Amino acid sequence: MNIQLPPDREKFIQTQITTGRYENASAVITKALKLLEEWEKGYQNWVGETRHEIEIGTQQLDRGEGIDGEIVVGRLRDKLRQARENLA
Repeated sequence: MNIQLPPDREKFIQTQITTGRYENASAVITKALKLLEEWEKGYQNWVGETRHEIEIGTQQLDRGEGIDGEIVVGRLRDKLRQARENLA
C-alpha cells in the first residue's frame, strides 16, 4: 500500500522516529491505527449506552415519570450556586 501524507504529517512521523520510541514509519502508523481502533470501539460503546439511556428515559416519560424542565433548571442553578459558595 502506498500512502501520500501531507508534509506536516510526514514531519510528525519523522519526529516520532527521532525520539527513539518507534523504529520506523510503519511502527508509528501501526500505533496510530491501534489508537484509532480503540477510540472507535469506545465511541461505539458510548453510542450504544447513550441510546439505551435515551430508551429508558423515553419509557419513563411515557409513564409520566418525568420532571418539569423548570424544576430541573432550578435544581441545576442551585447546585451551581452551592459549588460557587464552596469555592469561596
